[in-house]
Amino acid sequence: MRAARVLSSMFGIGYLPKAPGTAGAILGLVFGAVLLHVAAIPGLLIGVVIVSLSGLWAISHTGHASLDPGWIIIDEVAGQMIALLGLDRMSWHGLLLAFLLFRLFDIRKPWPVRIANARPDELGIMADDWLAGALAAAVIMAARSIWPGLGM
Repeated sequence: MRAARVLSSMFGIGYLPKAPGTAGAILGLVFGAVLLHVAAIPGLLIGVVIVSLSGLWAISHTGHASLDPGWIIIDEVAGQMIALLGLDRMSWHGLLLAFLLFRLFDIRKPWPVRIANARPDELGIMADDWLAGALAAAVIMAARSIWPGLGM
């Protein structure tokens, strides 16, 4: 159970007294940006899968899968990385937009994020962030299609 707790909290970062979810999103932004820069979209996608599967395992072994306590932040890491899939290249404004949109959708929980969040298990904990990330990525892709020279 200790390893699961360490992984779920992303090595203790989830225990920060203020804004652990934002800290998790920043961690996901850093991981995702490195993967996007080094290995492009395929590498980022592999990273999302690894973090997501690790999160499902870790959360299911913490004994808190039905509660979604604030210290579990591996879900924010995965969701933020998914938001970066909307970018076609690295740019500071693309990273900032992905971060802001992901946090907006994660905090406000629009449909279908709200539906996934209601599920009382590790899949619910992860899925609401996956969907928030997917919504952020979709908005970024829509913006890129409307304004092709956006540089994201």
